[in-house]
Amino acid sequence: MLKGAEGEARQTTRTSQRTNQLLHEFGCAESISGVVFACMKITPDAFDAYLKCQTKYWLRAAGEVSEENHYAQWVKTQTDSYRVAETTRMVADLPDSEVDQSPSVENTKSATWRLATGMAVQAEMGACVLESELHAVERVLAGGRGKAAQFIPIRFIFTNKLDKDDKLLLAFDALALGKTLGREIGLGKIVHGENHATLKVKTSALAGEVRKRVEKITALISNPEPPDLILKRHCAECEYQAQCRKVAVDKDELSLLSGMNAKDRKKLHSKGIFTVTQLSYTFRPRRRPKRMRDKREKYHPSLKALAIREKKIHIVGSPELKIEGTPVYLDVEGLPDHDFYYLIGLRIGNGESAVQYSLWADTDTDEEKIWRKFLTLLETIEKPVLIHYGSYETTFMRRMMERYGDPSDYFVAEKGLSSVNLLSVIFAQIYFPVFSNGLKDTAGFLGFTWANADMTGLNSIAFRHRWNQLRDQTTKLRLLAYNAQDCEALSLVTERVGQLVGQLTAMSTTEAGGADVVLADAEQFERKSKWGDFTSSISGFEKINAAAHWDYQRHRIYSRSNSSPKKLNPPHPRKLKLEQAQLVVDWPVSRRCPKCQRRVRSKGMEKSRTIHDAIFGRQSLKLRVVRHIFHTYQCSQCRIQFGIDQRFRLFRQYGWNLVSYLFFQQIELNIPQLTVTRHLNRLFHFNLTRLLQFGGSHKVRILY
Repeated sequence: MLKGAEGEARQTTRTSQRTNQLLHEFGCAESISGVVFACMKITPDAFDAYLKCQTKYWLRAAGEVSEENHYAQWVKTQTDSYRVAETTRMVADLPDSEVDQSPSVENTKSATWRLATGMAVQAEMGACVLESELHAVERVLAGGRGKAAQFIPIRFIFTNKLDKDDKLLLAFDALALGKTLGREIGLGKIVHGENHATLKVKTSALAGEVRKRVEKITALISNPEPPDLILKRHCAECEYQAQCRKVAVDKDELSLLSGMNAKDRKKLHSKGIFTVTQLSYTFRPRRRPKRMRDKREKYHPSLKALAIREKKIHIVGSPELKIEGTPVYLDVEGLPDHDFYYLIGLRIGNGESAVQYSLWADTDTDEEKIWRKFLTLLETIEKPVLIHYGSYETTFMRRMMERYGDPSDYFVAEKGLSSVNLLSVIFAQIYFPVFSNGLKDTAGFLGFTWANADMTGLNSIAFRHRWNQLRDQTTKLRLLAYNAQDCEALSLVTERVGQLVGQLTAMSTTEAGGADVVLADAEQFERKSKWGDFTSSISGFEKINAAAHWDYQRHRIYSRSNSSPKKLNPPHPRKLKLEQAQLVVDWPVSRRCPKCQRRVRSKGMEKSRTIHDAIFGRQSLKLRVVRHIFHTYQCSQCRIQFGIDQRFRLFRQYGWNLVSYLFFQQIELNIPQLTVTRHLNRLFHFNLTRLLQFGGSHKVRILY
């Protein structure tokens, strides 16, 4: 027992030291005592943090102080206020005798309430403890006498759209409640959105996945090593965004490149590549085949890393940007959860003569008004060309057309409406030395700065909801300024991309792009070697070093010698193997004797034939190994055995489809047998060399 206690103490000390090291990396002065034991209690907030990011859960469990994040704070405020509002609404619909607040779980058998709020449950599961304060629990009486009542956990979520994590949180509540009551909770409810929509969820189907996540959380806490730091899309919503990004930049993590997924990172890790700088040395230009020249170039993360390392713009292929008309820079702000677009920003023209328009919608009913104003403005422009960044505006145009009509209903026939997605022009062709292709990063590299650096697309959602509640002019002006600056940044990026495209047309592929621009598919780039030019003071070493690259010729060119080189023998035709059938056919057979038509009861042996046969498709001809299974019967009166088709008694290696194909070529097409032999040998890799006669009184000659 003493040795076990000492080992446990040493393990706790090592874990605490590793936690201190992690917290030091994230800028925390010291760790909280007992952090390892505190983490063994899993709450819904901790479970939700783990679903979003393992590092987020680790930092929360360690008690790391988070920085201010407007969107994260707004989400927490909305969640708490929505829970209070929905609880009040549901309680108001029931009499006081059927409602109980914060009831004890021990008295559920004798309970008389129909709805309980704030029920605290706690249950052990392995090495951890599940603890939750349920938003609400509905008690449904059983249909018959002696049956226990059914308990349905209810969770309140303020968003109109739900994701899988929301359902897993409800399943976590159901698992904790079921463990406490000693029964399985198979059903739960989620009340969400402004319209109080109710979604029934089968929590029993998600219980297994919740258990797996809980086991992974336990393993994460038990492991003294911290989880791998991976930046992901959720980082914009996390309160630890600044700390994690600082650590990632210091370590030069691959997850800094937004275009890489977990599968790509794992593949690079297997090759010993763990940093962006290491990845930058792996890029090699490849000559594209002719069949791929008309297709779009694929995205190269290694070239993105190279652009970041050299701090130069790298270009691949021939990007095209055609703006034949008046450029109209478009940026739209909306609430994705409500499918509502409340601000349309337009910047018409370039330079000092550019004019900015901001179309604002107070409510959902004003959305059609700003759409019509948007079309009216476009109608006054000569050949408008909409320029936007990303697919958000493309979705906006499509939805507005579906809701309020096509723009062709408002434009005269001689005026067209074209649009250019600038991100599609940049993607996989122009690599700016920034970690992502976002508008903020790209325009920031070109020197553009926003007045409010903390204003992002997610934060704009929180500010819009704040304006809906307060209707203050300051928040509205802040949103209008943010949208106008996005349009201005878009015009700057478009101008720079146009300059790069213009430079490409003026330069040949053998020239470099300039001091800050590199053509990644130029000949000079291809000849560039990471080893540099080899020089030696000893004469002859340079020729020897050059001869080291002769492997290609040495393996393909024979030099004269006393002994003649061995010639490669042609590959032998493959031998046909019948051991493994690719297709099995079970032949049905009638039990009536073919001679006396008497129904036979005694079943004979099951026999099979494995043959090579041709399978005719609509537009194909394939060779397959087919196994035919026959069920034989024996007539006790006629003393005959039947069940095998007569045609399978003639051919024992090849099927009738293949024989029919052979006869078709010989008789119908008048092709000589030797030509047919060579054709079958080449097509199906047969080794047919002779003829065979078979059959009864009619002798038939076929290839064998």
